[in-house]
Amino acid sequence: MSREILLLVDALAHEKGVEKSVVFAALESALASATKKRIHDDADVRVSIDPETGNHEAFRRWQVLLDAEVDNDENQMGLIDAREQYPDIEVGDYIEEQVPPVDFGRIGAQAAKQVILQKIRDAEREQVLNDFLARNEHLVTGTVKRMERSGAIVEAGRLEALLPRDQMVAKENLRVSDRVRAVLLRVDRQARGPHLILSRTAPEFVIRLFELEVPEIEDGLLELKSCARDPGMRSKIAVKSNDPRIDPIGTCVGMRGSRVTAVRNELGGENIDIVLWSPEPAQFVINALAPAEVQSIVVDEDAHAMDVVVKEEELAIAIGRSGQNVRLASELTGWTINLMTVEESQQKSESEQGRIRTDFMEKLDVDEEVANILIEEGFSSLEEVAYVPLQEMLEIEAFDEETVNELRNRARNVLLTEAIVDEEQLENVSEDLLSLEGMDKSLAAKLARGGVHTRDDLADLAVDELVELVGMDAERAKALISTARAHWFE
Repeated sequence: MSREILLLVDALAHEKGVEKSVVFAALESALASATKKRIHDDADVRVSIDPETGNHEAFRRWQVLLDAEVDNDENQMGLIDAREQYPDIEVGDYIEEQVPPVDFGRIGAQAAKQVILQKIRDAEREQVLNDFLARNEHLVTGTVKRMERSGAIVEAGRLEALLPRDQMVAKENLRVSDRVRAVLLRVDRQARGPHLILSRTAPEFVIRLFELEVPEIEDGLLELKSCARDPGMRSKIAVKSNDPRIDPIGTCVGMRGSRVTAVRNELGGENIDIVLWSPEPAQFVINALAPAEVQSIVVDEDAHAMDVVVKEEELAIAIGRSGQNVRLASELTGWTINLMTVEESQQKSESEQGRIRTDFMEKLDVDEEVANILIEEGFSSLEEVAYVPLQEMLEIEAFDEETVNELRNRARNVLLTEAIVDEEQLENVSEDLLSLEGMDKSLAAKLARGGVHTRDDLADLAVDELVELVGMDAERAKALISTARAHWFE
């Protein structure tokens, strides 16, 4: 019997090209399964095979748990009963009892063989997968083996990968035996089928294709910073040069457009805009919106947004077909871009100034003339009036030192009073509202003053109601309400 086991292990290990330890583990699992069926389906059985002699032993196991947690006496034991046998045993330990091993010759031979072969197949596939991952390959090239409802099964060497339908470019029509290239999206070791999940729609696919076509990227002379994509239609890719002698855009385009054309052909003719990356966010946005010419930009760091002003005749170009250009520019740069004409910008500026003017007049108790002077000097909030360096305010010709000190004191008193009121309001705000993504204490206090105390209160608001209540822009209000409503659809 022992000799038979050793001969079987040698034969299977040699035939399948796997370690003997893998075959021993598969055999132990098969023997444990057979022993378990003889005892009880819920029993926990461990089989140990000596790799030198082939002798094997079987043990039935019980995990030690707190008495209240025991729900299956076949594989669990309460701590009180366990300590009657083993006084030093702890929760989580195992008690083992040796049982007569099943005679290997009496196991259902076919069932055992299937268990063993399946374990070995799993080990083989895991080894091939690990070898692939060790090569750190991002692009996968293979052949469509078959089409299924879930997507295309791609044969790449000894591996099979899945290209899901939602990761295929819409206008592509893949058939069996087609050669296909895709980027590795993720590895799903829990999947019953292929572990490799591929994508042809991910922005990273464009980046990897450029890395393949542009050797300067691998050499470190060029760097691809980001990519935004509307699969099958248009992509924008941001490139940065690490060598001042190299033109990053020209290098990616290639002589007579050879490099960018090779990438386009792989993407089925998808248009590609190559954008010069800039460390200055405003300049980066200007570059990303090309070919539209930007007149001016106002950056809102708090909302991570920019108001971009273009001429009336340039607005359609900046927006692009179905909003594609501005959407991709926003994804590429990571900034929310609000496009507007010069006239719209002026109207917004006047509206904003009117709100600030009213705020100054009411809270600082000053007349319109003083409020206008503060606005003209660039002040837009009480915080600025209260805490900008004193010397900067003393440089305002219209104010003497006494007026400046009075304005600063009034601003600080108002802020202190508001902070106290905010703390009182926050006592009535629920935790689910405070913990909401995009929420902060200041905003929560403003909402509380308007009667919004819970997440559902916020979710019930319309966008225009929230804008009016707290004075935020419509895009941020829409996003916040959507986040608040998310749990309704879970």
